[in-house]
This record gives sequence, structure tokens and C-alpha cells, in this order.
Amino acid sequence: MADINSLILPGPAAERPATGEAPGALPLVDFVELLFFAYRDFVGDPDEILAPIGFGRAHHRVIHFVNRHPGMRVTDLLDILRITKQSLGRVLRELVDEGFVESRAGSSDRRQRLLFPTSKGEALACQFVGLQSRRIATALEASGPDGREAVRRFLLAMIDPEDRVAVERLIQRADRAARSRPASRPPDAA
Repeated sequence: MADINSLILPGPAAERPATGEAPGALPLVDFVELLFFAYRDFVGDPDEILAPIGFGRAHHRVIHFVNRHPGMRVTDLLDILRITKQSLGRVLRELVDEGFVESRAGSSDRRQRLLFPTSKGEALACQFVGLQSRRIATALEASGPDGREAVRRFLLAMIDPEDRVAVERLIQRADRAARSRPASRPPDAA
């Protein structure tokens, strides 16, 4: 078996990319690993709900964004997810067939496909957001009084610089739209 250190840190220090850390310091491997584990647990809660119905993380992401942006175009979803049209087509077909998402023709261009969550899709998206929001709230509480803003800045800085403004606008637009929509009933309400 290969030595793990030689896989992570090949060659002498002079050949390694600069990390901005003290000479001889390891790259930010601890943060890389923390991000892997945080992501694993962050998506793990929805994974447990999706597995019994045969859905995975791509389904989760589609349900999330369609619920946050009702009426979004398929092309916009492709841009957000950065997956192939074929992959998205398969996932969308399954979500439509199972009654989580509705695909409608655009009003001005009938070739355009607009995506809307069904009540079933909205309930599932809300369940995921609830689980993940609780996990985030617990982590932010442990981060101290300035944790929320520091984490927000950190996450935004992790996004490619050329995409940051567009991501912020997308989130702000969804937040404004959500505030203007009437609150939906919980799925078990009569």
C-alpha cells in the first residue's frame, strides 16, 4: 500500500504549491477533511429520506432549487447544478413521474420548459431544509456571536470569484420571492 503522506504531499517542500503557511507546515488538509466530513453529514440526513424511494443527491439538489425558484427554466437549473443535460433529464423524469416536480411549457416560448414543485415536492424540500437548517443552527451557535457572518463570508469566498455575484443574486431573489409567497400549510395539516 502506498504511503499516504507521499500521496498527499508529493516531493520536497520546494516543489509543493505555496499555501501561505509557515515553511514546513502542511497544506490546509485539516480543513479539506473537515469540509468532506461536514458535507457528508449535511447531506446524510436527506440521503436517509431519499434512499428508500430510490433517489439520490442529484434529486435532492433538483428538488431544492425547483422549490426555491418555482418556474425556473431547465437551462437555468443546468447552469446552477453544472451537470449534463442527460443527467438532469434522467433525474427530472424520475421526479416528474413520482409527482415531486411539474414541467410546464413557457407562456411566451412553448419550447421552454419551466419547473415547479408539486405540493409533494414542496413538502419534501421543506423537510430537507428543516433538517439541514437545524444542523447549521447548531453549528452556528457553537461558532460564537460572530459565527454566522464569518461562516457566510467563508462560504461565499469558497465560490469561484466570477460566480459569487450571481450566486448572491440568486439567493436574494429566492429570499424575496419566498417572503412574498403565502406560507404553505405543513404537509400533515388538514
